[in-house]
Amino acid sequence: MKSWIPIPAGSDFPIENIPFGICSFGDHISPSTRVGDTVIDLSVLADYGYFDLLEIDDLTVFYEPVLNPFMSLGKAKTNAVRLLLQDLFKIDSGDLQHNDEVKSLALFSFDAVGMKMPVFVGDYTDFYSSIEHATNVGVMFRDPANALLPNWRHLPVGYHGRSSSIVVSGTNIHRPKGQTKPNEDQPAIFGPTKQLDFELEMAFITSGETPLGSTISVEKAREYIFGLVLFNDLSARDIQKWEYVPLGPFLSKSFGSVISPWIVTLEALENFRVEGPVQEPQPMSYLKQTGPNNFDIQLEVYLKPGIASESLICRSNFKHMYWSMDQQLAHQTVAGCNINAGDLYGSGTISGPTPDSYGSMLELCWKGTKPIQMKDGSQRVFIHDHDTIIMKAFAEKDGIRIGFGSCETTILPANN
Repeated sequence: MKSWIPIPAGSDFPIENIPFGICSFGDHISPSTRVGDTVIDLSVLADYGYFDLLEIDDLTVFYEPVLNPFMSLGKAKTNAVRLLLQDLFKIDSGDLQHNDEVKSLALFSFDAVGMKMPVFVGDYTDFYSSIEHATNVGVMFRDPANALLPNWRHLPVGYHGRSSSIVVSGTNIHRPKGQTKPNEDQPAIFGPTKQLDFELEMAFITSGETPLGSTISVEKAREYIFGLVLFNDLSARDIQKWEYVPLGPFLSKSFGSVISPWIVTLEALENFRVEGPVQEPQPMSYLKQTGPNNFDIQLEVYLKPGIASESLICRSNFKHMYWSMDQQLAHQTVAGCNINAGDLYGSGTISGPTPDSYGSMLELCWKGTKPIQMKDGSQRVFIHDHDTIIMKAFAEKDGIRIGFGSCETTILPANN
C-alpha cells in the first residue's frame, strides 16, 4: 500500500503496520498511531467524527491516557479502527489528505511528541519458553546431560512478576542493590549487583476480560491477544542466584523492565507467521495446536557504553520460541485465572541456536568467561553503569517491513 504520508525507506512503520501507543502533545496525552515518522493524534480524529461510522459506543476511549479502554472494545472493534486508519492514510484517499485544518491539529513529527507507557499493566507473567535459553542456563548451572528440568517440555514454565516496575522505553533504571553470596564458603554480603544483565524478550498484551474460573482454549487465545511489544526484562544475576531458592526471582527481577512504546497488532503480523519447533513429547490436549503459530521477527541488541558508539552484540529471532503465545495464554488460564485488558506476558529470554543469537549477557559471555569487545576498545561481561541497552525488532517479507521501533534504557548508578 502507498500512503500520502511520507514514509522513509526502511521505516518500521509503513501503512501496513498502524501500531497503537500513547503520546503527549504538549498540553494533552492521548491514544495515537504512527506512519513513517508522523504521529497521528486519534483524539483529534474522534473530535472530527472520523470514527462515527464504526458505531463505537464509547468514543471516550480515544481521549484516555492509556490504551486499556480502547483494547477492551474487543478485537472486532479495534481492528475496524486499524483498517479505517489505513483507508484514511492511503494515497488515493482524499478525505483527511485534503483537510488541512484536521491535519494541522492531528499530525505531528515523531520528534515533537513524547512517548508514554501505552497501557496500565495490572498483571504481569514472565514465561521461560526458549529451549535454547533454558538449555544454556541448565548447562551452566546444573548437569549438562540433564540441562532441562523434567517439566520443561510438558508445560510453558512461568511466574507472576512485578508489574509496577514495568516502564516505557527511554526510562533509565538504577542499578539494584541486594544480597549476594560471591563465595560459597563466605557469608552473604549486601550491595549493588555486579552482574546486571538484559533479557531479550517479546511480550504480548491481552485485549479482553474473562471471569474468574474460566479458561481460554489454545484455539481461542489469539482472540484475546491485542498485540506485541519489545521487552527488556533486566536481571541481577548474582542477586537471583542467592535468592531464588525456593520460590524463584524476587529483587533480582523487580527493579525495572522496559517495553517499546508502540504496540504492534497481531493483524499487522499475520503474514509473518511460521511453524515453531517440533514439540516432543506431544503436548497435552489443552496445549496441542497445529499450523504456523510462531512469528518470524528479527531481533537485535546493541550496547552503547556511555557516549561511545553502540555495538551490535546479538541477533536472534522470535520464531525460535518453543512454546507459542497461544499455548502460554491457554496454560495461564487453564486453572481458572482471569485476565484483563492490559495484562502483559513476557516470552522469556529469546536465544537462538548460535552463540551470536543468545539473548542475554549471561549466555553471550558464558557466565563471564568470554568478554564482548566494544567498539570503543572496552570489554563487557555484564552491564556497566551508564551503558545504554538498545533493542530492535522487525519482520520483513516481500518488500514489507513491520517493526517495533526501539526499546532503550540507560543503567544509572545505584541509589544511596
